[in-house]
Amino acid sequence: MKTFLCIFMLLFGYVSVMGQYAKTVYVELNNNLNKDLKDVPVCINLMQLQADFTIHSVTVMDGSSEIPSQLDDMDSDYVADELAFVVDMPANAIKRLEIGLSDEKNVREYPNRVFATMLARDHKKGNHAEIRSVTVPGDVNFYNMIYGHGPMFESELVGYRIYFNAKQTVDPYGKFSKGLELEESKFYPDDEQLSQGFGDDVLMVGNSCGVGALKGWNGEKAVHIEPVAFRTERILAKGPVRVIVEVNVEGWQYQGSLLNMTNRYTLYAGHRDLIVDTYFSTPLKNEVFCTGVQNIMGTETVTYSDHSGLVGSWGRHWPVTDTVKYAKETVGIATFIPRKYVEHEVSDKDNFLYTISAEGETSFRYYTMFTSRKEKFGFEDSSSWFEYMDEWKRELENPVEVKIIY
Repeated sequence: MKTFLCIFMLLFGYVSVMGQYAKTVYVELNNNLNKDLKDVPVCINLMQLQADFTIHSVTVMDGSSEIPSQLDDMDSDYVADELAFVVDMPANAIKRLEIGLSDEKNVREYPNRVFATMLARDHKKGNHAEIRSVTVPGDVNFYNMIYGHGPMFESELVGYRIYFNAKQTVDPYGKFSKGLELEESKFYPDDEQLSQGFGDDVLMVGNSCGVGALKGWNGEKAVHIEPVAFRTERILAKGPVRVIVEVNVEGWQYQGSLLNMTNRYTLYAGHRDLIVDTYFSTPLKNEVFCTGVQNIMGTETVTYSDHSGLVGSWGRHWPVTDTVKYAKETVGIATFIPRKYVEHEVSDKDNFLYTISAEGETSFRYYTMFTSRKEKFGFEDSSSWFEYMDEWKRELENPVEVKIIY
């Protein structure tokens, strides 16, 4: 529900302090909504700061209080590209932040509020190795060679994983209490962890889009991302305030085109919603995609749509095929696509969807999220979930204003 901001700033002047270059910039944030906002994400593109030095460390100050932040290398050249942090914004309030830049490597330690991992399997020895990126030919079934079947990541509220196969499904991990669990449970808590109150897999996604995964559309139903020449899954950022996971396909033969596509999933501290950015190496033509929410298909299943880019579902079903050990789970899902990308509202056996097109563009963005009924901090029923969806969309469409102070 929180607002996402990507700030592009140009401020002039820097000074030399004790032989080290330093620069200070100021950002004014304006919350025009009549409600308090917690953990508003802020993303700053460092190139737009035009510092005449390589930025190695940053300090973000809200008055006398330091705000935890992180520098992220988005293109894997070992040079930071973006600064990210989250900040609380009171209702109808203006806040000014001071950001200090330095070329000195000053490692700053903050509490981790997010986590991400991807583990390769050693079937013979039962071991797992931490990995950050894997690329395989498109006809290689790598799904079972990754522990958890893909990268796993979480905030304090929720967990996700992205399947390493043609489905590329976004699958949810629900929690009872707020906190980080996946480093210990790895999406599969044992009996002892379950008895301690760990969460677990809460949805059988099957052939659906799960929680807002992008799919192809053949005019009648959603289709998987295949055939492709190569498929890559990687973790770009691991915290402490946001995680970024990417799925890239090269040579996707789709609707008469050969597409190179990257789906980037960003999860911020304090958030249950994912920011989904989809990038293409060349401008799109008339290709049509789709995304939305899974038809949960169990008992109590209901759906909601505002018929203008927002769609949600709520239902109760088995999370896995092993119904002896696992009880039925109640889950709510929501996806919001900005109106300019929406073509039609459609559905198939597994999903409630919108078709998407972005002719002439090389990227588009949408948002998705879920809740588990087991959450002690969550939602009681479908009505409260659908009401929250409307609030979430309103905040996304009315972002905090950003003003640069010279």
